[in-house]
Amino acid sequence: MTHPNDPPQLRLRVVFGEGRMVGPGKAELLERIGRCGSIAAAGREMGMSYKRAWMLIETMNAMFAAPVVESTRGGPGGGGAVLTEMGEEILRRYRALEAVADEAGAAEVAGLAALLRDVSE
Repeated sequence: MTHPNDPPQLRLRVVFGEGRMVGPGKAELLERIGRCGSIAAAGREMGMSYKRAWMLIETMNAMFAAPVVESTRGGPGGGGAVLTEMGEEILRRYRALEAVADEAGAAEVAGLAALLRDVSE
């Protein structure tokens, strides 16, 4: 959640067509799956239901030329999930694009922020 005194930030979404996009939420989900090794744990960390997290992964798996996440079914030891090479590349390229956009847009974002009404009271 953002607060009035937080620095402004540019949030980037790449839209490939109807229902086909990658943005900050999907990138964060991929990062957390990579770190947690679990779709359920990644979703919980984001305050997202397992069903919603799985739906986003299924969307990305269908959208790209190869799956972005592979999962194993639960059992006595529990299931898990890993980013594929495709998932790692998508995340790397998205984060690189964010960095380029942040740098290129910094002056304009600061200019827009300067035009904001003061809400500190």
